[in-house]
Amino acid sequence: MINVLMTPKFGFDRLLLSQIDHRLAALRGFDLPSAPRIGWVRSIRNALGMTATALGRRLGMTSGGVRKLEDAEADEAITLSTLRKLADSLDCELRYVLVPRRPLQEQLNDRARELAKKRLRLVEQTMSLEDQAVVGDAQALQVDLLAQSLLNGPRRNFW
Repeated sequence: MINVLMTPKFGFDRLLLSQIDHRLAALRGFDLPSAPRIGWVRSIRNALGMTATALGRRLGMTSGGVRKLEDAEADEAITLSTLRKLADSLDCELRYVLVPRRPLQEQLNDRARELAKKRLRLVEQTMSLEDQAVVGDAQALQVDLLAQSLLNGPRRNFW
């Protein structure tokens, strides 16, 4: 029998999860500024005293086109590719990151427990009909063991 904990894929998945969690942990506690109401592009352009026409020249477009893109950014309807071009034209760096609200490992643990409880609930109904219900500490232990088993297996059916 193969030990799942020793398979290369399992080890790589755990390592990847740990590395991503570690890199994002600092960002979770960091108070990232929210975007200005008019968007970052227009705010930075205005702060630099740059006209939409001047930015348009850098981008090879009209000032009206620049304003449309600025409006799209403010409305959160702009592509990352376009936003990157605008950032470059303003001599800015575009930093794109998703910051999980909780550590990824915590999310996985909670999801595994949720799935374990759901699966055991189905079995519990049948067992209680046969007067063989598992309760208390034994029930909690079953949830823990099944959750751990789910965490050790493939996660593609987790969601």
